[in-house]
Amino acid sequence: MSAHRPRESPYQNYVYAYPHKTAYRPLAERPALRELWADEPKGALSLYAHIPFCEVRCGFCNLFTRVGAPDEASARYLDALERQATAVREALGSEEPVRFAAAAFGGGTPTYLTAAELDRLCDVVEYRMGADLRSIPFAVETSPATATVERLAVLAERGVTRLSIGVQSFVDAEARTAVRPQRRADVEAALARIREAAVPALNIDLIYGIDGQTARSWRRSLDAALAWRPEELYLYPLYVRPLTGLGRRAAERERRVWDAQRLRLYRVGRDHLREHGYRQVSMRMFRRADAPEQGAEDHACQSDGMVGLGCGARSYTSSLHYSFDYAVATREVRAIIDAYTDTRDFSRAEVGRYLDAGESRRRHLLQSLLQAEGMDVAAYRARFGTEPVADFAEELAGFAGRGWLDPAAAPDRLRLSAEGLAYSDAVGPALFSPAVRAAMADYELK
Repeated sequence: MSAHRPRESPYQNYVYAYPHKTAYRPLAERPALRELWADEPKGALSLYAHIPFCEVRCGFCNLFTRVGAPDEASARYLDALERQATAVREALGSEEPVRFAAAAFGGGTPTYLTAAELDRLCDVVEYRMGADLRSIPFAVETSPATATVERLAVLAERGVTRLSIGVQSFVDAEARTAVRPQRRADVEAALARIREAAVPALNIDLIYGIDGQTARSWRRSLDAALAWRPEELYLYPLYVRPLTGLGRRAAERERRVWDAQRLRLYRVGRDHLREHGYRQVSMRMFRRADAPEQGAEDHACQSDGMVGLGCGARSYTSSLHYSFDYAVATREVRAIIDAYTDTRDFSRAEVGRYLDAGESRRRHLLQSLLQAEGMDVAAYRARFGTEPVADFAEELAGFAGRGWLDPAAAPDRLRLSAEGLAYSDAVGPALFSPAVRAAMADYELK
């Protein structure tokens, strides 16, 4: 890195999808789903069902969720989700076979639903959408308080292959600092129940960068998680977002000091997991070396479509990403959920963003490059007929100049270096197009 270039923050934006929802806008023409999906490949779709309820809202959370479901809100929500599923499956048509290669329930906390409601949700996905949950990778997110014996029994019987539990910290004081009220004893009891349910893969989410967290306390959380031999571990840097509990409660600490702390703890966590037999899959994801892959073998997130059910879910076609309205503030979230549960006609896309050929190239590069294995250049060339080094000459040259690209990668492999992987949350935003950046900057937080 040249002496005159300021060091970028490693923590600019967590890029889990591109374009981000804050770049979506209401679709004036409200296109019919049947037309959107008419010419799309449907042999390896993924399906995502979003449940926007939690027992508590953590201080760092900016997900689309609300606390509690009073007045049978969860039942009414499932009624709406079933209406949506019926409309979406009709829109997918019967002219060619429709197959789902993977399914996931997220949120919010899907296991906030009762055991009977979880059973109903699975019925909707199986019988309305036609997803064979027992024969495909099927992931569900849970929490210590909601991972009950009854709920886990339903999920195990319906074929869940992966349970992801948000622990964040095994140190009670750190959990309280992150505004996540929980006790380690309750977390350990929940993990025991999950293991007793014999779900094939357990993932534990942990967070680093909590105020007062040290390398020693971070290793305590890592070791507590490792004691359960989880098939996967996700290590998330703490972000303080606008309109979240932590964002309202206190001003963000001095940025450079916090960046240095998070980067130091990231490296501690990465090295610790490697030493204990885990392979790094991305900046955040680590998989036990002897654990089977959990992804669908025939689904490629860069190119295959996704069908989202629920008011916080996205759907992806090759030309349009669409969803419903998005918010973080409690009142706005509740209003959107209420509007969703009152909806009777789900046959059209309401909010979204169109992707032209250039944006599709960006998305492919971004989603591939942020994985530790990097991007298969031949696959990019076969799909787009161009070379990534020509399409993204400026961006890739900048990454190389910062030491973020791996010079030892195979000739047809574009891969981040170890340092580049550590800076994934700067690499991703650097690949946003000017149009997407402008739309995100123009979004009014609510």
